[in-house]
Amino acid sequence: MPNSTPSDPPGFAAVEPDGEDYALVRRTVEFISGAYREQPTLPALAAALGVPEARLEAVFRRWACLSPKAFLQAVTIDHARRLLSQGLPLLDTALEVGLSGPSRLHDLFVKHEAMSPGVHKARGEGLALGYGFAEGPFGRTLAVWTERGLAGLAFSDEERGGDEHALADMLGRWPRAATLRDDAGAASRVARVFRPDAWRADAPLRIVLIGTDFEIRVWERLLAIPMGRATHYSAIAGEIGSPKASRAVGAAVGRNPLSFVVPCHRVVGKSGALTGYHWGLTRKRAMLGWEFARTG
Repeated sequence: MPNSTPSDPPGFAAVEPDGEDYALVRRTVEFISGAYREQPTLPALAAALGVPEARLEAVFRRWACLSPKAFLQAVTIDHARRLLSQGLPLLDTALEVGLSGPSRLHDLFVKHEAMSPGVHKARGEGLALGYGFAEGPFGRTLAVWTERGLAGLAFSDEERGGDEHALADMLGRWPRAATLRDDAGAASRVARVFRPDAWRADAPLRIVLIGTDFEIRVWERLLAIPMGRATHYSAIAGEIGSPKASRAVGAAVGRNPLSFVVPCHRVVGKSGALTGYHWGLTRKRAMLGWEFARTG
């Protein structure tokens, strides 16, 4: 075990715990995904979820900066299919359905570096990792970092084994690394990732990619997908010079250790279906809706 954890990023406070808010958001997105064709009203949503209309409206406006009705329009599967089949960004689709027009486009500004492939092959031997849990807009969040930057971001769900499973899934990628738990350090990093006002080119988020050469090439391509847009596996395969490697690209996308920051949630099937997501399709839909709120 190392004597100290890699240094904390200065100037960022932890987010207020909002696990209950995300639990409500998650249940709502699950309900919408099954009933989007009926376009349920706010009273119908509130009744189905067993919460007051005012609370549902307040949580959504605080969480996503738009109403449940607008969120419903933003995250339906049909919307995702149009996004890919017509090549439209979320902003243009928003105009089609009468949502607010485009304004300044926000995105993460990320400075990344790749660790030597030897670190991956050695299963993290000689690597010192800090890790911890904190609440974030998409539920309980696990952050993992080195002194050079953020190396992992994942989510803990009780129905999937909770913190123990999330930690084993993440640290199992580098089982020989030395680790030290630091929840305060995790809280500052989670706050940094999900604070749009901190997404500035003059203060980029530092991340470290630890994987095979092929995985890193795929993850670097994911970093180039702008917020509010989506792509598919075969397109990425072509862009990295391996047009017949769609399956391998899919596997690399699934192995991405930096959820949200390296935006694997912006990759969909060629048909436009949302397809799989390591941390759950409901969370993937929620992320796309959250991003929509910040690009429109």
